Amino acid sequence: MSKKRPGGEPLPSAPSTATDRSPDREVPAATPAPPDPKRWWALAVIALAQLMVILDGTIVNIALPSAQRSLGMSDADRQWVITAYTLAFGGLLLLGGRIADLVGRKRTFVIGLAGFAAASALGGAAAGPGMLFAARALQGAFAAVLAPSALSLLTTTFTDLKERARAFGVYGALAGGGSAVGLIVGGLLTEYLNWRWSLYVNVPIALAALLGAPAFLRDRSGRRGGHLDVPGALLGGGGLVALVYGFSEAEPRGWTSPSVLTLLVAGVILLAAFVWWQSRAASPLLPLRIVKDRVRAGSLATMGLATIGMFAVFLFLTYYLQVVLGYPPVRTGLAFVPISAGIVIGATQIAARLLPRTAPRILMSSGMVLAAAGMVLLSSLTVHAQYVPHVLPALLLLGLGMGLTFMPVYATATAGVPAQDAGVASAVLNTVQQMGASLGTVLLNTIATGATSRYVHSHVHDPAHGGATLDEGMVHGFSVAYWCSAGVLLLAALVAGLTVRHKTPKHAGNDAPA
Repeated sequence: MSKKRPGGEPLPSAPSTATDRSPDREVPAATPAPPDPKRWWALAVIALAQLMVILDGTIVNIALPSAQRSLGMSDADRQWVITAYTLAFGGLLLLGGRIADLVGRKRTFVIGLAGFAAASALGGAAAGPGMLFAARALQGAFAAVLAPSALSLLTTTFTDLKERARAFGVYGALAGGGSAVGLIVGGLLTEYLNWRWSLYVNVPIALAALLGAPAFLRDRSGRRGGHLDVPGALLGGGGLVALVYGFSEAEPRGWTSPSVLTLLVAGVILLAAFVWWQSRAASPLLPLRIVKDRVRAGSLATMGLATIGMFAVFLFLTYYLQVVLGYPPVRTGLAFVPISAGIVIGATQIAARLLPRTAPRILMSSGMVLAAAGMVLLSSLTVHAQYVPHVLPALLLLGLGMGLTFMPVYATATAGVPAQDAGVASAVLNTVQQMGASLGTVLLNTIATGATSRYVHSHVHDPAHGGATLDEGMVHGFSVAYWCSAGVLLLAALVAGLTVRHKTPKHAGNDAPA
């Protein structure tokens, strides 16, 4: 019997509870959880970890000649200082993302930080090449756990559109500018301390993030009843490692080398088998629904093409400044400050402010066109060029373009992902970025080397070029590679314009904290 007010009107019934599920009664929607009051401190912790992971991809580049002399490393083996990190990082990212979803992202974030710090200390104390290679591989393995945990924590912490745009602006700036920061820091540490500090520097950064993680990060403990897809991990990780290794070996051995062709074919076969298995596995490592969405697929393709085109500038411009113009390590590192500044401004001050009311595809496409213009300017460099009138404008355009692109790519590619898949979705985005960087470096370096050889060969008997032929040949090779990079960046602009949604999503989707 229902209770009534004194006037005879029935009293309002109590709100429905989880146990009141009668078919004729509509259960009210759950009230969204209030925002975490410590979310901006959480962003600072996540940003520290992201900066450490990204800058470590380039921080040892300028320190590598010193490390090679110190440890007695051969020319053939020195590439493993770079390759050991990228192989482990790129090959294990999907596995790391799924582990984060199953175990809990906060927990794997802390484990990744601690492991990365320990591996960095081991590398800094390396007594020989083998110890350094192993430490770099360990860094990559722990980065593969840390990077998707960091991005998915960001995704589940910020769900309000305006706050999400600001947070991803910071994250995009670090993702795009971290590589340039690595060159700057590596140059400073190498010249004023020694090469070992390019690895030791990670320890205080990781410790600072470890101190803040327990206090500021919020996450569920993990998904109950989940299982790790071991066959998928072996197929996907093996395929990515084979591809990255094949790309890294293509330059010294040649693209027609049987070992290179075997690695590349094996990588493709393993990845095809991985896709087949993911469509049938009970608990897939990569649920295909994540990449079947057209907007997300377009954002991933844009990121991959952007990193393919972008990473050439770090490799070629470093050689141009040091070898052709004769810059010392510190001056070379500082020369990249404008691109870092441009990325920060483009991501945090322009894209973050425009994204809530501007279609993501407009920002992405505009950014790629600006970056392509910067590459075209770099293609006009000569052996007698000067930094301010010739290099600086190109770096500013590249920085602004990348900042405008990376921020909406990160925000759009992770929007609408269910909380239980946030880690693996973040891992896919990081994998695309890592594979794009590896592929771009190898492909464009092969193009530049071939163009240089042809130029030198065609001018070797030309007395008008004299002893300047080698420098001119190098600059010519870089110019050809810059034109190719510009083409790739314009293709990224086209892909973003055709595939990414026309309107900014009104909300973050289903990626709120569970």
